[in-house]
Amino acid sequence: MTDDGPDPFTNMFEAPAKFARALFAPLAEASSGAPLSAEDMQHWTEVGAKLQGLWLQYQTEQLANPQALAPYFDPSRWMRMAEDWYRQMPIADPAQQQALMQEGMALWQQVLGQYGLGADGQPEAEGDPDLPRKDRRFADPRWRAHPAYALIHQTYLFLAERVAEMVDRMEGLSDDRREQLRFTTRAITEAASPSNFPLLNPVVMERTLETRGDNLVKGMEHLLADLRRGQLSHTDASAFTLGENIAVTPGKVVHETPLYQLIQYSPSTEEVMEVMEVPLVIFPPWINRFYILDLNAKKSFVRWAVEQGVTVFMVSWKSADASMKDVIWDDYVRGQIDAIDHIRERLDVPSVHTIGYCVAGTTLAATLALLHRRGEQDKVKSATFFTAQVDFEKAGELLNFVDDQQLGMVKAMSAEGYLDGRYMAATFNLLRGTDLIWNYVVNNYLLGEDYPAFDLLHWNGDVTNLPAKWHQQYLRDLYRDNKLVEADALSVDNTPIDLGIVETPTYVQAGKEDHIAPAESVWKITEHFKGPLKFVLAGSGHIAGVVNPPEAGKYQYWTNEGTPRTLTEFREGAKEHPGSWWPDWIDWLREQDEETVPAKGKRKPGGKGDKVIEDAPGRYVATR
Repeated sequence: MTDDGPDPFTNMFEAPAKFARALFAPLAEASSGAPLSAEDMQHWTEVGAKLQGLWLQYQTEQLANPQALAPYFDPSRWMRMAEDWYRQMPIADPAQQQALMQEGMALWQQVLGQYGLGADGQPEAEGDPDLPRKDRRFADPRWRAHPAYALIHQTYLFLAERVAEMVDRMEGLSDDRREQLRFTTRAITEAASPSNFPLLNPVVMERTLETRGDNLVKGMEHLLADLRRGQLSHTDASAFTLGENIAVTPGKVVHETPLYQLIQYSPSTEEVMEVMEVPLVIFPPWINRFYILDLNAKKSFVRWAVEQGVTVFMVSWKSADASMKDVIWDDYVRGQIDAIDHIRERLDVPSVHTIGYCVAGTTLAATLALLHRRGEQDKVKSATFFTAQVDFEKAGELLNFVDDQQLGMVKAMSAEGYLDGRYMAATFNLLRGTDLIWNYVVNNYLLGEDYPAFDLLHWNGDVTNLPAKWHQQYLRDLYRDNKLVEADALSVDNTPIDLGIVETPTYVQAGKEDHIAPAESVWKITEHFKGPLKFVLAGSGHIAGVVNPPEAGKYQYWTNEGTPRTLTEFREGAKEHPGSWWPDWIDWLREQDEETVPAKGKRKPGGKGDKVIEDAPGRYVATR
């Protein structure tokens, strides 16, 4: 040994020894000082007993009713997915593991060096360390306040980054298979985040010490409640009641079938003496409740449209049960035509304006094609599409759920003739796992925070069941095989469908950040319809891009008065407008027909001599 410094043996173990001391320092600091009092010891013992008791009670329930756990909550399903993913990834290759280890060690030296640890340790800088990777999941200063937690989350971000790059570099994959592997990789790496594990999350550790474990008891209660209902909770469901503080726009149910109820909304005030002659019927998606368009007085598209002098009808689809096991897409198209015909007869008008939102917009396109083929296109004066797709070539991440294996799994979970809506909720949550799953795992289960009272989140969790035959048909024929845009490839109600013959004046709204119906996919409707069409790109996504009242002053929208051939060309020549696109839409709607009529007679549902079924929002929206 010389005076030049420590020998190689010492160098080999010095950095790990420093790191070990740093890793366990938080626990040492927490336990240093005065010993636990008898009261504290008793409290921690009670916390442990409560956690054990809660879990044992749940386990007893499961043994008594093994079918209680929803199949998509089955942990073995997710373990199989993770195992399949690992076998496909180059990370299983020893050479790849060696390369990752070497690069990881360099990262460790870089991170530890900022805390004065490791062979390259430097004097600690003032303020937060400048870590190489940043992510909002680790934005809390406590993730950087201690080298152990800094190293944990930086290592995770490094590995997540590298495995994502592996998918991009893998050879021999089709585009569809690569995209599916990207989706699975992101889902697994999001689940593996250290923020999701209490011992690795400094925010959770601090909360646990502060509350002496009470947060874990409350979190366990939340977790078990969600396991029992088979669905992740986002909000306090008890804070909302249909007809009282959500779905509150006054109206009456004026028509009913086994598939849907038809709501007609009352003119807003006595001052509205005249209304537009052509009424409007809204077809919301049956994979969600209609009241996304009537959340409350400030956010309600329905109330706003009524205040503009529009006679508004809303279809409220029934949540599927075993009695609807034979319902197919044709039934929903016939349902739309039935609603159109009922409104025409009720108000004695030749035509109606229509809106189709999401999947109901896809169906509205088929309805328009069917009416054109039958020579009945004049029943619809105009058609508006909210984030709706007809061409599914670029349908985004939901295409990852339409291969044969996924379709088989969905079919297996639909033995009673309908698909439980909780499956669809879990699927949509997976598309934004960090925001819609793991954020709530941390807040609800680990930190034990109270649920917020948020109407939009309540709606998001208010799931509907889907007829199994229709759902399989939709995923197979539209999402997977994209038959709707092939002339006469599909028939509805024994009538061949060709979107190329549709000449109805059309207004198309797409969301700039929509991950369910990507703007590029929505745009493609412009390539199929023949009639006059206005395309509007709205700020935000699938929900906030639609539910954006003018009074909120949020987001923006883009229009293009030219003749762009692609969405890229549309964007390049678009004019940006601040705020909501709703006023632009109502101006367009008035251009289709400026005639008005007195707001009397059956324009006011439930008046003298008008037999109605019940008050809005009706029974179907409350059916589980």
